[in-house]
Amino acid sequence: MKKSQLEQLKEYTKVVADTGDFKLITEFKPQDATTNPSLIYEATQKEQYKYLLEEVLVDRRHSGLQGAAQVADIIDHLLVKFGCEILRIVPGRVSTETDARLSFDRDGAIDKARKLINLYEKQGITRDRVLIKIASTWEGIAAAEKLQKEGIKCNMTLLFSLTQAARCAAAQVQLISPFVGRIYDWFKAENKRDYQGAEDPGVQSVTEIYHYYKARDYKTEVMGASFRNLGQIIELSGCDLLTISPGLMKQLSASREPLERKLFPHAPADHQEANIKTDEKHFRYALNDNAMATEKLAEGIRKFTTDTLKLEQYIISKIGR
Repeated sequence: MKKSQLEQLKEYTKVVADTGDFKLITEFKPQDATTNPSLIYEATQKEQYKYLLEEVLVDRRHSGLQGAAQVADIIDHLLVKFGCEILRIVPGRVSTETDARLSFDRDGAIDKARKLINLYEKQGITRDRVLIKIASTWEGIAAAEKLQKEGIKCNMTLLFSLTQAARCAAAQVQLISPFVGRIYDWFKAENKRDYQGAEDPGVQSVTEIYHYYKARDYKTEVMGASFRNLGQIIELSGCDLLTISPGLMKQLSASREPLERKLFPHAPADHQEANIKTDEKHFRYALNDNAMATEKLAEGIRKFTTDTLKLEQYIISKIGR
C-alpha cells in the first residue's frame, strides 16, 4: 500500500502538531507540538478539557495571590498543564507561549519564560523538551538571546520577514516560526488575487529564509507555520519542521499522492544573498520598510492579546463562582 502524504512528509521534515487539543495529536503521531493563546482558549471551551482548568483552580486556590496576579498565576499553571499532557503523547518538544503583552518588554518576557520553565521543571520536565514562544520583535529577540544563554530554548513566533529571521539567527535562538498563511493572506488581500504552489508569497518567504540559513550554516531551526492549504505544506517539504493543524494533517493522511522533497540543506546559487545587518537601527528600519511584516506582526500581537484577555475573563468567571 502506498504511503500517505503525511508519512512521506515525515521522511523529509519533522511534523509538529499545531493544536491545544492533545487528544487529536495521538492520531497523527507528530514529533513535537505547539500551542498559542488562541488554541489554549479554544481548548478550555471544550467539555473534554475543562477538567484541566478545574484541577488548576483547585491546586492554586490557596496561592495567596489576588486580582491580576492570581489570574496570571492560574494561566501560567494552565499552560504548563496542557504542555505536560501533550508531552505524554509526543516524543519531542512542546512550545508554550509567553503573554503577548510582553512583546515589547524584554525583562518581562525573560521573567515569564523563567517562571514557565520553573513550573515545567517542578513537574519533572527537562528544559530540552520545552520551547518558550516569544514574538519576533526587537525586544522579544533580545529576551530570547539572553534566555538561550541560560539554557532556555526559544521559539520565535509571529515572524514574517528575512529581517526578523536574520536577527534571530544572530541571537542563536533555537527555532523560528515564519507564518506562511498570514503572509499569503496579506498579499491575497493587497493584490486581490490568489496564489498557488511556489508563487505563494508565504512559501517564497520561508524558502528564502531556509536557504539564507543553510548558506551560512546557521543552527537555528526553521519551522513553517500557519498554513491555509495543502499546497503550501507540499511546497515546503524538506523544511526543518512544519507545524500543521489537525485538519490539514488529516488531509495529508488521507492522500496517497506522491510528495517530493522541495527544500534541501544546500542552498542554490541564486539564494546566496548578502548578509543582513542585524543591529537595532537596521532591524527597526528594515521591518518598518516591510509593510506586510509590520502589519502582520502588530495584528498578531493584538490577536493573541485578545485571546489571552478572553482566557483571563473566563478564569475570573470561574474564580467568582
